[in-house]
Amino acid sequence: MVEQSICLKFPPKINSPGLLEFMVNNARNDQILDYIGTTFHLQMTVIFALTQSFHFIFRLLGMPILISQIATGIILGQTILGNEMLLGDHGKIAFSKDSIQVLGTISAFGYMFFLFLTAVKMDLNLIKKAGKKALCIGLLCVLAPLLSGILTSITLSPKGESLNVKNKNMFLTILYSISSFPVVHCLLVDLKILNSELGRLSLSVALIGDNLSVILMNIGYLISISFESSAGNNKMAGLIDFGLIMCFVLIVLFVFRPAMQWMVRQTPEGAPVRSIFLYAIIVVFLLSPKLGSWFHLFILFTPLIGLAIPDGPPLGSALVEKFEFVVNGLFLPLFVTTCAMRVDLTKLNFSNPSLKNQALINIVITMVKFGVTLGLPFFCDMPERDSLALAFIMTTKGILELGALSFLNDNQFISDDLFAFLFLIVVVMAAIPPILVKFIYDPSRKYVGYQERNIMRCKFNEELRLLACIHIPSNVTNIINLLNSSCPTSDSPLTVDHRNTTIFSKSYSENVVLAFTQFERDNWEAVEVNVFTAISPPTLMHEDICDLAMDKRTSFIVLPFHRRWSIDGSRIESDDQALRSLNCNIMKTAPCSVGILVEGRRHLRRSNSKDSAGSLSVYSIAVVFLGGKDDREALTLAKRFSQDARVSLTVIHLKAQGNLASVLASVDTMLNEAVLEDVKDNEYVSYIEKEVRDGPETSLFLRSMVNEHHLIILGRQCDVENPQTEGLKEWSEFQELGMIGDLLASTDFTGAYSLLVVQQQQQKIR
Repeated sequence: MVEQSICLKFPPKINSPGLLEFMVNNARNDQILDYIGTTFHLQMTVIFALTQSFHFIFRLLGMPILISQIATGIILGQTILGNEMLLGDHGKIAFSKDSIQVLGTISAFGYMFFLFLTAVKMDLNLIKKAGKKALCIGLLCVLAPLLSGILTSITLSPKGESLNVKNKNMFLTILYSISSFPVVHCLLVDLKILNSELGRLSLSVALIGDNLSVILMNIGYLISISFESSAGNNKMAGLIDFGLIMCFVLIVLFVFRPAMQWMVRQTPEGAPVRSIFLYAIIVVFLLSPKLGSWFHLFILFTPLIGLAIPDGPPLGSALVEKFEFVVNGLFLPLFVTTCAMRVDLTKLNFSNPSLKNQALINIVITMVKFGVTLGLPFFCDMPERDSLALAFIMTTKGILELGALSFLNDNQFISDDLFAFLFLIVVVMAAIPPILVKFIYDPSRKYVGYQERNIMRCKFNEELRLLACIHIPSNVTNIINLLNSSCPTSDSPLTVDHRNTTIFSKSYSENVVLAFTQFERDNWEAVEVNVFTAISPPTLMHEDICDLAMDKRTSFIVLPFHRRWSIDGSRIESDDQALRSLNCNIMKTAPCSVGILVEGRRHLRRSNSKDSAGSLSVYSIAVVFLGGKDDREALTLAKRFSQDARVSLTVIHLKAQGNLASVLASVDTMLNEAVLEDVKDNEYVSYIEKEVRDGPETSLFLRSMVNEHHLIILGRQCDVENPQTEGLKEWSEFQELGMIGDLLASTDFTGAYSLLVVQQQQQKIR
C-alpha cells in the first residue's frame, strides 16, 4: 500500500518534528515545562489581540471572524514573519516552527471537537422532512460539480500520468465538490438567518450534500486502494477496508445509538443529564481517532460518531451547552490561526502545470455548483434573489475545507505550493459570500404583504386572529386574562395561535397546552386555539414567530414584557434581556400589529362572579390617546374589547394646550378625529379630554387616574415628538414601550393595572 493511501487512514501528525521530539530537543532540566507554559500563554495572548483587532475592522465590511483569524495566522506565520518573531523573556522565539507544537496539538484537538459537536447538532430528520426541492438541489449540487470536475481532470491529465497522481486528483476533486454542513451552518448563524425560510432550505440542502460527500469520499478512497496496482493484495485490501467501514457504521447505529437513547430514558423529565453520561460520551469521542485507525477510516470522519447522539434536549443540548463555548471561543480560533501559520504564500508557483490544472478544475466545479444551485430553484417558483443567495451560500468555503487541506499537507498528500493556492481559494470563498448574501437577501422582505394585517382593518363582526407568545409559566395567566377581557362571542370570534418559544421540558409544554385548551372550552364556539411549539436560539426566535404570523394571517401578536415584578410588587423578580431583544426584533419585522403586555406591579384577580349588589363585576379598560397610527390602533382594539357589558371603557384624550392644537392640524389629526367620533357621544364610553403643556404635566395627570383601571391600552408612538411628551424622552428607559408606555411601566407608577402597548403594522404594503 503506497504512502498516499496510508496517510488517509491514520491520524496525521500536527507538525514536524513531533511534540515529543520538540520536548527532547529543547529540554533544559526542569525548565521545559516553564518554557512550554510561558510560550503557550504568550502565543494565545498575541493571537487573541491580533484577531480581535482585525475583526474590529473586517466586521465593518461584513466579513466573518474566520477571516480575522486567518489574517492573524498569515502575519504570524511563514509568509510575513517567517516564524522568527522574538517575544518573551531571554529572547525566546514565540512563533518558530519548534515552539508552536503545543499550540498545534491543542488546536487540532479543538478542530476534532468542533466536528463532533457539529455532528451532535445535526438533525438527520431534516433529510426525511426535506421536500423534493431540497433533495434535488442537495444531490445535484454535489454530483453535477463532481462529474464536471472528473471530466475536466481527465481532459487535462497528460498521457502516462501515474496512478497515484490520478488517485490524488480524484480525491481532491471530491473535496472541491463537497457541500459542508458545518460551514453552511456557521454562515447562517453569522448572518442571523438560520431560522429563515432560506436558512432552513440551505440547512436541508447542505445536510443532504454533506452526507452524500462523505459517502463519495469513502468510495473514492476505497477505489484508489483497489486500483493502485494490478496486484490482488491491494484489491483484497480495498474489500477489507470497505468491510471495516461498514462495521464501524453498524456499530454506530446499533451500539452507540441505542446506548445514547438509553441514557435519555434514564434521565428524569426536566432533570439535567447525569455527569457520568457526559463523561462516558467524551471518553468515546477521545478514543474515536483510534477507533478510526482500527476501522481504516479517514480521521476527519471519526467525529461523526456524534450523529449517534440524539439532537436537542436532554442529551444533545447538554453537550453543546457544556462544551460549545470553550471549543468555539478558544480551540477553534487557535486551529484556524495555526492552519494559516503553516501557509507560505511565497512558495506559490503559477508556472507549475499541476497547480494550473487544479486551479482550472476548482474553477469549473465552483461555476457548475453555482449554476446548478442558481438554476434549480427557478423550477420551484423560488424568488430570483433568494435563488442567488442560496447559490452563494452553497459555494461558500470555511473551516472544514481549511482543516482538510491542512491535514493533507501535513501528510505530504499535497505540496506546499498547492496548499498555498487552495488556501487562497478557501479564503476568497469564505470572505465574499457573506457580504453578497447580506446584500442580496433581506429576511424581513417576505413579511411585506399585499394586505394590511392590523386591527383597524378587521370588522367588529369578523374573526380576530391573535398570536400569543409564552416565555415562562406566569405568562399564561396574563395572556389568558387579556384574552378574557376581549369577551369573545360567536358573533365576534377570536382565533388564538399560541407559540411557546422557550420550551425545555415536555411537562411545561403540556401544561401550557392544557391551559389554552381549557380557555377554548370556557369560550366554546367563540374561541379557536391552535398551539405551536418551537425551540430556537434566542437571537433567531423572531423568525419563527413572524413566519407563523405570516402563515396564519394574524392581525395581532401579543408579547410578554421582559421585566417581571415579585408578587407583592416590591422588587424586580426577573429582567430577561434576551426576551427584550426578541421583542424588539419582532416589532421591527412583524407582518402585522404587535402588542407588549406588561403585568401589574400588584396582582389582582379578576372575578366573573356576582358581587354583593347582584350585578356582574366590571373590568375597567382605559385608553391613553395622543394621536397617531399606533394610538388609533390601540383605540380600535379597546373598542372591540368593550362590546361586552362586563367591560367599561374610558378614553383619555390628551391634547396640546393653547394654540398648539391648531398648529399641529394635519391629515393625521383628521384621522384621529374620525376614530374618536363614535367615542365622544357614546353613553357607554367615558370620554375625558385634557389639555396639557408638556411631559411632566402629562405624568401628573396620569398618576391620578391609572389606578382606577385594570388594563391600560396605548399606542407605542416611538420617536414621535409632541408637546404632550416633551421632556419625557430623556428619562425613557425602554424604547419598545414608547415614552408614555415607559412612564406607566416605571417604578414611579405602582399599581395593579396591566399595560398593553400597541404598535400598528410597520411593514410597507406592496
